[in-house]
Amino acid sequence: VQLVESGGGLVQPGGSLRLSCLTSGFIFSSSAMTWARQAPGKGLEWVSDIYRSGSTNYADSVKGRFTISRDNAKNTVYLQMNSLKPEDTAVYYCGIWGTWRRTRGQGTQVTVSS
Repeated sequence: VQLVESGGGLVQPGGSLRLSCLTSGFIFSSSAMTWARQAPGKGLEWVSDIYRSGSTNYADSVKGRFTISRDNAKNTVYLQMNSLKPEDTAVYYCGIWGTWRRTRGQGTQVTVSS
């Protein structure tokens, strides 16, 4: 199992970023996927899930601002992040639903600052 996150960077408050997570080593189309994050000095925080059906769930802190999606042909899950806030600063990870703490990739840094 391999998951590689990308797309992070430095963005001003109110800006947008799109994160990608390229996966391999398992049947992506049959798997629900999760995005999580870890802010400096804090623990891992669940952000969003997307299921095989395409249905989604979001943490209250990102609901209405973030959108999770998937492309089964590319074995990739995305996280579109709009209206970013300084408190969204974190390392963002993707993982397989239910095992994301163990299967997550190396993460991608998102910094929201003026």
